[in-house]
Amino acid sequence: MGFAQFGSFREAERFNPNFVSYFETMKIVVLDGHTLNPGDLDWSAFEAMGELVVYDRSTPEEVNERARDCDALITNKAIVSAETIRGAPSLKYIGVTATGVNIVDVDAAAERDIPVCNVAGYGPDSVAQMVFAHILNFTHRLAEQAKDAQDGGWANCADFCYWSYPLLELKDLTIGIVGLGEIGSAVARIAGGFGMKVVAFTRDPSRAAPEGVEWRSMDELFEESDFISLHCPLTPDTENLVNATRIELMKPSAYLLNTGRGQLVDEQALADALNRGRIAGAGLDVLSSEPPSPDNPLLSAKNCFITPHIAWATKAARERLMRMSAENLQAFVAGATVNRVN
Repeated sequence: MGFAQFGSFREAERFNPNFVSYFETMKIVVLDGHTLNPGDLDWSAFEAMGELVVYDRSTPEEVNERARDCDALITNKAIVSAETIRGAPSLKYIGVTATGVNIVDVDAAAERDIPVCNVAGYGPDSVAQMVFAHILNFTHRLAEQAKDAQDGGWANCADFCYWSYPLLELKDLTIGIVGLGEIGSAVARIAGGFGMKVVAFTRDPSRAAPEGVEWRSMDELFEESDFISLHCPLTPDTENLVNATRIELMKPSAYLLNTGRGQLVDEQALADALNRGRIAGAGLDVLSSEPPSPDNPLLSAKNCFITPHIAWATKAARERLMRMSAENLQAFVAGATVNRVN
């Protein structure tokens, strides 16, 4: 039950007598607010809850110092370690403005009964949209075709039309989805609208497949798909899920798409496959290290199109993320913690 579910501060005060006084005295520190709000949103929902200090970015050393006297700590990618938690005696709440919480030592927080609360489901449509931005880049190569026309290629052509790259129709092509959660399901719906065949991997093939989706084993999915899109969580079992062995199962005409986690892919194996033409291309919004090292082999790999981890970052998705993050903290103060992961 978040504050938004109370009609007023007085209603919240009746639910939790300490609500108003806590809001008046609570210090909230945002460790790395720039990616969530580079200036086109506002922090007013957090400002209403006490003293708010927003840092655009924080180094590991700065995290420890900035967390020391706060009541609530908000992070996106800044690491909140056991050392940070133990060195912050006033800390009562940790909010993650993302779904993944691997950047927080959740066990150390649990030792002090400090809830760690994340936000899920704020951007599946935005991420799915990015998947198809990459897919449509491969089917039409719009940027290259438009640049060629601007450079005079069309004006100098003897025909009414021409193309520099093959043009692909998505209807009846197969997309394989690894991880059919909210994002994977959104991708499946869009694919259905294009008339694509949708197959997906599940660890429980006995459960009924959603309408328009057929289950496949992992190897079958890699063998059959024209596009493979990764949407599974990063776990010890899924790290390097896409490796040299699995890439060898793919069609030479197939494309790999990753908007999940960079560590799902063996980057050297993928770069090698792209450079020798083993598969047709890769569209990646995530890499194993971000920002990437200049010597990451995928940065120079053939037919590899990399976007800088922006699938989540539409303004609509960030607005939802801001609102839901504030509601998590409001609920905690009101005595009804939600989205707790520890």
